[in-house]
Amino acid sequence: MHEDDFMKPGKVDLYINEILGSKGAMLFSLIDPADYENQNMAIKTAKEAADGGADIILLGGSVGAVGNLLDNVAKGIKDVIDVPLVLFPGNTNTITEYADALYFTSLLNSRNPYWHTQAQMLAVPLIKEAKIETLPVGYILVYPGGTAGWIGDANLIPREKPNIAAMLALTGEHMGQRFILTDTGSNPHAQGCGAIPSEMIRAIKNSISIPYIVGGGINNVSEAKRVFSSGADIIQIGTAFQDGKAGSAKKKAVSFSKIAKEEGLKKLHKQ
Repeated sequence: MHEDDFMKPGKVDLYINEILGSKGAMLFSLIDPADYENQNMAIKTAKEAADGGADIILLGGSVGAVGNLLDNVAKGIKDVIDVPLVLFPGNTNTITEYADALYFTSLLNSRNPYWHTQAQMLAVPLIKEAKIETLPVGYILVYPGGTAGWIGDANLIPREKPNIAAMLALTGEHMGQRFILTDTGSNPHAQGCGAIPSEMIRAIKNSISIPYIVGGGINNVSEAKRVFSSGADIIQIGTAFQDGKAGSAKKKAVSFSKIAKEEGLKKLHKQ
């Protein structure tokens, strides 16, 4: 790959935008191998999610998804899925050459410049050597933030302040990010919260012109429908697929994928 090619949209970037252009919405499934009892369960869940309709399998996590564990799970997933495998790195050590692409994230509301540009600087040589496609993502953490918020020293966006999130998202777009991701962190329901509030999703979507991903707290189809109808282009789901029962992840992915198709068509008809 020529050095200049890193500045251009790659295959996965084009794949995402082509699907959004033709179907209007997408489903991403996040696998954090550190959350599973063993590697085979993580690989099995990824396969079921892809078989059930997930458009992309994300792999990563805030802690623990590193080294041989990450390599082995990435290789195992690549062997059993036909959709892209994209890394969601929690730090510079959450990178493996066995993925198709990675979220090249900048945590826009971190108090620590390490999460704005320094981690990215340290990771770039490895990414370049491995020839992994980068997806520039402006990452915004909304209360409660979970583990990602604690590790990333995030100045969490208050849930009742949609305009702050919208201005930050627009800032990310003007800085050159090609995607915006808002996230509540894992399991926000444990702190009495759900997914990103509808008013915030609408405010962000109305402020930017790049694809908008919403993650965190989407654990049922009614919540997925609300998030899509509020303006999300892509939903990112992890915890909802993790119960470990045979066929459960595929069944849930089928349901979430159906909502994505229905809401995507509605969006296209409005354009």
